Amino acid sequence: MNGQQTAGPDPYFPANGDPRYRVHRYELALEYRPGPNRLAGTARLSAIAGRAPLAEFHLNLADFRLGRVLVDGRVPHYAHRAGRLRIRPAKPLHAGAAFTVEVQWSGNPKPVRSPWGGLGWEELTDGALVASQPVGAPSWYPCNDRPSDKAAYQISVNTPSAYTVVAGGRLLTRTTRASTTTWVYEQPAPTSSYLVGLAIGTYQMVLLGEPGPGGVPQSAHVPPHLLPRFSRDFARQPAMMQLFEELFGPYPFGEYTVVVTDEELDVPVEAQGLSLFGTNHVDGVRGSERLVAHELAHQWFGNSVTIADWRHIWLNEGFAKYAEWLWSERSGGRTAHELAAGAHRLLASQPQDLRLADPGRKLMFDDRLYQRGGLALHAVRCALGDAAFFPMLRDWAAVHRHGVVTTAAFTRHVARHATEPVDELLAAWLFEPALPPFPPAPPAPSAPPSQRKGKS
Repeated sequence: MNGQQTAGPDPYFPANGDPRYRVHRYELALEYRPGPNRLAGTARLSAIAGRAPLAEFHLNLADFRLGRVLVDGRVPHYAHRAGRLRIRPAKPLHAGAAFTVEVQWSGNPKPVRSPWGGLGWEELTDGALVASQPVGAPSWYPCNDRPSDKAAYQISVNTPSAYTVVAGGRLLTRTTRASTTTWVYEQPAPTSSYLVGLAIGTYQMVLLGEPGPGGVPQSAHVPPHLLPRFSRDFARQPAMMQLFEELFGPYPFGEYTVVVTDEELDVPVEAQGLSLFGTNHVDGVRGSERLVAHELAHQWFGNSVTIADWRHIWLNEGFAKYAEWLWSERSGGRTAHELAAGAHRLLASQPQDLRLADPGRKLMFDDRLYQRGGLALHAVRCALGDAAFFPMLRDWAAVHRHGVVTTAAFTRHVARHATEPVDELLAAWLFEPALPPFPPAPPAPSAPPSQRKGKS
């Protein structure tokens, strides 16, 4: 399903994204001045028209002042209103034609408004960060803002030399001239617009673990005064990486970076190859360790295996929630079955109005979706048994690596790994609001020696 597009607008955010074309590469050149919170940028998008001629198309971009807009080097007709840049090329683009779009913009970036508050570019006391899920990406660059339109990115950021710039991907160059430094990052893996992460601040870089031959380089960018606490709170992340590679298959990107910003964040935020945490997630006693596991698991489930549209968000959050429980189970904490039982008791006491496979925009970030998503996976594990469940998970991550998925694709996938019919089980957990009974424990497997690697 790699590269597959959904046919129409996202049902939850119909104004975001344009299914009539797809982008395969973004090249962003940005200048940012933290004091006045001033951003100026040039974007070059390499795109391909869909199956019909393209007389017009749109990008999502917040209220910046526009400079040049070009399509294949020529000036098109365009209009920029209400977060949409509508573009009509001088001549319609042929079906399947490759084309380029260039946009220059400038202004003071700010979060875009949403039912969950401001999303996207956030000015900090000293620096900035980007947290875009689900529709915040247009707060700082022009994009086809739909999760299924995944593209490669090169991001260049020029900013005062006192600041560190961190983005997902590999740092290609860092060039200092006079009082400014330009950082250039490359992310070759297909990336959704909401997963393009960026942090600008005064950080100290530290390495996590020793990757060794074929290992995943793991680094962190942390305010210096938080390093003692951070070193304890994230000490077991390399063991998580080792466990998740065992359970889910090879890590899907070239590197993994953690940023701790020097401000509190409501929740940590995943981006492609990058996770952002706040000072409140660093307490020196591993109080947020489950969240460290959650964000790391998103690199497989959400970032590499990406939802076709936001109706399927449980495929991101339910899987990451279950990864928290698997980490607990494999690192000497409570078992996944015990944690699932606690989640079931909690959900049984709450309203039964959540349809997991299509929760509606209002409930897509409801904590019940996370808990019930984890429970749905545990119910599948109990039905399949570990000998079939874990190969099923690894196959899901492998077959759809860097691709796009739906709930229907997952139900078909589970059925292929099951020895008994699972249609009724999946229908009850995914499509019915009423909470199904708690599943009986799976038969105890003979534990492989590697299950103890995560223990400290």
